[in-house]
Amino acid sequence: MLHYAAADGPPSKDLFEWLGGSLFTFPYKDGTRTVRLKRVLFRSNGIIGRGTIVVRVECNCDHCDGHCDWYGKKLILKLSFPSETRVSEQTFMDRCKALAQGDHAWVLNHLPHIYWTFDVCFQVNTPQANFKKRFKDDYEMRLMRGSIQEELEPLSSLETSKDCAQVFYDVVQCHHWALKYPKILHRDISQGNIMVREKDGEKYGVLNDWDLSSWVNEQRDGPTSKFRTGTKPYMAHEQHSHDWQGPHRFRHDLESLFYVILLLVCLYPSPSAKYTAPMSPAQDFEYEEWHKQDDSFLVAKKSLVINAHAWTPIVFPFFLGFTMWLINLQRALRYGFFALGYHEDFLRLGKQSKSFDQDTLDNHFSYETVVSTMHRFSEEELKTRGSEWQEILLRLQPI
Repeated sequence: MLHYAAADGPPSKDLFEWLGGSLFTFPYKDGTRTVRLKRVLFRSNGIIGRGTIVVRVECNCDHCDGHCDWYGKKLILKLSFPSETRVSEQTFMDRCKALAQGDHAWVLNHLPHIYWTFDVCFQVNTPQANFKKRFKDDYEMRLMRGSIQEELEPLSSLETSKDCAQVFYDVVQCHHWALKYPKILHRDISQGNIMVREKDGEKYGVLNDWDLSSWVNEQRDGPTSKFRTGTKPYMAHEQHSHDWQGPHRFRHDLESLFYVILLLVCLYPSPSAKYTAPMSPAQDFEYEEWHKQDDSFLVAKKSLVINAHAWTPIVFPFFLGFTMWLINLQRALRYGFFALGYHEDFLRLGKQSKSFDQDTLDNHFSYETVVSTMHRFSEEELKTRGSEWQEILLRLQPI
């Protein structure tokens, strides 16, 4: 059962024209539940009926008088339109929660809290069903997937550069844990998917939106078109190449995080400030164009960043502490791709070459490399959440 109704004020005409006060009823366990729609927080740019919509909601079910399990919680309704075969975000999170016990419980502070998920299939005589009849296997049948989740805060809510650094560092630790234990690869690191949870006066970085994720042991098996996931300004530079055939590796997500930090600190005077023009004509790379241009532009610009010698980004004063982070991460990427090019040259010449670890660019761009840079910010130690990384950092410290 899926139902929309008007509450106070004008009725909502359809799925994409909600007005504040409208009610939304959906399947819940052995019955239904109703929420009142508030403010639209996010609506992705794209084909109508395909893009994700996020709306702030409050529980409005009949028994919501203080006894409902959602009563008093900050909630959002998230609607997306994935293919019928795509694993739901809740399935991934349920697997994470099953493993986040004991020494691993820390990771729950860095994952989204999903309270309910429901799927609604498109019926016969809908445009989706007609497309399927017409194009058969060439068309992926989609469904509407809804979820009720905890509302998190965006990066713009942060007030200090150190809080920003801790959030980014938290995301790396969470990403590593998800890859190693439940064996999930996120595949869509972007500014909008890095959120903030405030709990007991402390801010935690949350790696949000696992809709495009995949199980590690399955993600190499599908068609190559499914590997090219992500948000264009932040995608790894290889993924923009028409010749790239996958697979999506964890280092691609780490490279995406590098671009998230780079664009934030070079384009915004502070997390809450609006975009501003480049500070100086001396700025080598017009990062603002990364949000507007196509793949050929992005692969060229990102390659320039990675291959630049003696590279120093021009950042806003608020974010000055990120300069060394970016320099160190860019250097690791440059050395790694230089090593990869050298390895490929040997193979083209038919010469024998030692094995090359593609996942880490032969250990030049690994989790250890990234954490070694990010665990400190402006000479101050950040919080390393899990005991595993605390022990690794002790081993990595110079004697």
